Amino acid sequence: MELLLVSTASFFAGFVDSIVGGGGLILVPALFAVFPNAHPATLFGVNKSASIWGTAAATVQYARRVQMPWRALWPAAIVCFAGSMFGAWTVTQISPDFLRRLLPLILLGVLIYTLARKDMGRNHAPRFAGRREAMAAATLGVTIGFYDGFFGPGTGSFFVFLFVRWLGYDFLHASASAKLLNTTSNLAALLLFAAKGHVWWHLALAMAVANVVGSLMGTRLALKHGSGFVRGAFIIVVGALILKTGYDAWV
Repeated sequence: MELLLVSTASFFAGFVDSIVGGGGLILVPALFAVFPNAHPATLFGVNKSASIWGTAAATVQYARRVQMPWRALWPAAIVCFAGSMFGAWTVTQISPDFLRRLLPLILLGVLIYTLARKDMGRNHAPRFAGRREAMAAATLGVTIGFYDGFFGPGTGSFFVFLFVRWLGYDFLHASASAKLLNTTSNLAALLLFAAKGHVWWHLALAMAVANVVGSLMGTRLALKHGSGFVRGAFIIVVGALILKTGYDAWV
């Protein structure tokens, strides 16, 4: 029954995460509910062991249908990996508790800005090219990668928002690009958790399969319906993140 519950949660997490990020909003609370006595680091490790396969599968699916800016994304992925590892190390030295109260306010600002700019992310018009695009993507990758390793909630949504707002991508291209970077930040965290023995591998396989199936379904929906659909999903997920992180921080 425990495996069935967490695999179901992993399926829905993969579905949401493949479209706009935020899968952790579903899977992490489910893991804590099903295994209330487990060490938090172990549950975070289990989450990463499932979600990395979903984000990787989504990356492959998007790459087949969306023109990916690989020259900008590969350097960004490398520094994102390094940033996530450094963030994971930093959290062993400094508590991230100060971010708990700040995060809902940051997400609220992202949501208000997105709602106010109704045309934002509907058209794909990259602001940079060549080395400038690579530098911008790398800056985004190392910053949000560090955040993912250090704290984590909303990482995929932050990637999508910044690809849209700063680099000028539409929501579909932003989501596709975000998946690659999110995969590398997940990999860095997973390697760290695995090295510390914080992964239950007997759960990982079934959860990974469920996550990939959900991810493939979500990716197909996003590709079929385009940027307008992804924008709507982004607004819903960020709204849910505000409620969840606000409840955790203030209530």
